[in-house]
Amino acid sequence: MNMRKFLALLHARNMEFLRDRATLFWNLVFPLFLVFGFAFAFSGGTEYLFKAGVLGNAPKAEPFMQEEYVEFVPYDEADKAAEKLRHHQIDLLIDFDSGTYLVNRESPKGKAAEKLLLASPGSPLERREVSGKAIRYVDWLVPGIIGMNMMFSCIFGVGWVIVRYRKNGVLKRLKATPVRAIQFILAQLFSRLYIVLITAAIVYAGSNLILDFIMLGSYLDLLLVTALATLCMISFGLIFASRLKSEELADGLMNLATWPMMVFSGVFFSMEGTPQVLQWIARAFPLTHYIEAARAIMLDGAGLVQVAPNLMILALLSALFLGISALSFKWE
Repeated sequence: MNMRKFLALLHARNMEFLRDRATLFWNLVFPLFLVFGFAFAFSGGTEYLFKAGVLGNAPKAEPFMQEEYVEFVPYDEADKAAEKLRHHQIDLLIDFDSGTYLVNRESPKGKAAEKLLLASPGSPLERREVSGKAIRYVDWLVPGIIGMNMMFSCIFGVGWVIVRYRKNGVLKRLKATPVRAIQFILAQLFSRLYIVLITAAIVYAGSNLILDFIMLGSYLDLLLVTALATLCMISFGLIFASRLKSEELADGLMNLATWPMMVFSGVFFSMEGTPQVLQWIARAFPLTHYIEAARAIMLDGAGLVQVAPNLMILALLSALFLGISALSFKWE
């Protein structure tokens, strides 16, 4: 074996990797981004035993608020907080303005948190009860899994494929035909739309036969929300497809967009208790609004009126993404 030739090839391959900025970013910077993102979001330094919701302004000298093993989550809406308590998503709900606290009579952790509250010296609070069975983690998780699968299928199934078309010269040949850019984009959009909806329906129905998910709302409402979110995700994927011609760069950019959504949109865990700035960022992700709407329909029995803010944001984002992709689209 000629060592000089081997070293020359090795050097050439190394330089090729270093000069490919997209690959270099993906291998070096993006993992650091994930590590620091997780550290910032979830390194609270304390392992909490209980989670207590707080309504109103808590007195600074209230002893119970100093408990180090209780995570306190502020709420602005009493109905939303009470619903969390019914579903065992918080263990206790304290309303300092009205001088009351609520506990779920069916929650063992709630009873333990109540004993800790009563043992703490402080202002007496009036006891009230709610009832409700715990939502299984799988019931809470399934909207996130469907949304995550939908996101990857839409963004990569449309964006990456069209980039490959451009690289292979398929779009250049289509340019010579009477097909307009908007017609091509809409065809890609609706093709992926019904494929994703059918896939999501099969996944949901097949797993529901075994796991029997909680479904308190309307299946039609859930279908409409899923269709709008799918349209939004496809439109987002078309932005990457409008100009890029490098599959490697497209793959890196699409991963850069999808991974933060998968981590911080509430797919696997609630974002409650994370830094407020991170929650604000998550509100900009379309996946966040789909998961919130789907969980509200499935777990709370909400209708389209209750999830209207999420639907409005998804519709606006769809129009924005589709307009950007149509205006910036290039055949070559």
